[in-house]
Amino acid sequence: MTGVAEGSGFLAVDSGGSGLRAVLGTAERGPLARRSSGEPVRTGERGIDPEHFMARLVPLVRALTAEAGPVALTTVVVGATGLASLGDGLRAELPGALAREWGVRRVALAADAVTGYVGALGPRPGAVIAGGTGLIAIGTDLTGWRRADGWGHLLGDCGGGAWIGRAGLEAALRAHDGREDGSARLLACAEEVFGPVAGLPGALYPRPDRPAVLASFAPRVAACADEDPVAAGILRAAARHMADSAAVVCPSGGEPHVAVTGGLFQLGDALLAPLDEELTRRLPHARRVPAEGDPLHGSVRIAAGLSTGSLALPGDETMLSVTTRPGD
Repeated sequence: MTGVAEGSGFLAVDSGGSGLRAVLGTAERGPLARRSSGEPVRTGERGIDPEHFMARLVPLVRALTAEAGPVALTTVVVGATGLASLGDGLRAELPGALAREWGVRRVALAADAVTGYVGALGPRPGAVIAGGTGLIAIGTDLTGWRRADGWGHLLGDCGGGAWIGRAGLEAALRAHDGREDGSARLLACAEEVFGPVAGLPGALYPRPDRPAVLASFAPRVAACADEDPVAAGILRAAARHMADSAAVVCPSGGEPHVAVTGGLFQLGDALLAPLDEELTRRLPHARRVPAEGDPLHGSVRIAAGLSTGSLALPGDETMLSVTTRPGD
């Protein structure tokens, strides 16, 4: 991960459920242009589809170079949702495709949790909780990566948006049935959003976007938390789950930094206040800091580090892998 020529151009990409975002820049001048595409990359039998990825990326780069001027690309960094478990096709085919298209010699493929970490904390020891529809914690002592959760809404993502939304709907249904620990306030919210809750299973279960639909109810849970103890309890439980995951991945020595990143934390103090309490209890040696940037910012940081030979992050076969082709 060292020794590159001056004048190196880089492309940093963030690929997720909302599409592609990309930054074009050089080691000397930094980021020069930024563009996005709203169509996400398809997944298939081999996971993330490398041909569809290139089909989405080529016009994006064309627009970037039209804005920034010609840049000789030598380094590309791709942060992708699902890379750890769905990235075999990208790892096998993308470096060659990028070399043929633009003469790229260095390609780094990173899980979005890694780019989220690097965007939030940079190359320093610590832990990052990334929360959106799902939930994953990732940490490093700069010798290796550790992750916790991120197993999807059926098996995990405990404390994430879908988890909070589902817990809120469960409380609504308990109130509908007359069972203990139900919430009449959440029942009213659920019926306002989804209609009569008796029809909720039939409306929800067949949907392919079920996690996002569940997560869409999380803001209602947060809005009720000030006056509804059941809603407040759901957010406290979510905070405990997050802190549990962070405690597993955070380095045990020194003064590691801990940050949160992702749209889930726009729920505000109803979630952040109990999370701060849980992190203080579980990780008294860690220093809580605000996130410096997002996953795209993390991809840019990795690209700049590769371009200058200063990348100080541990490699990993599935979390952060770098391919270097002849010519360096």
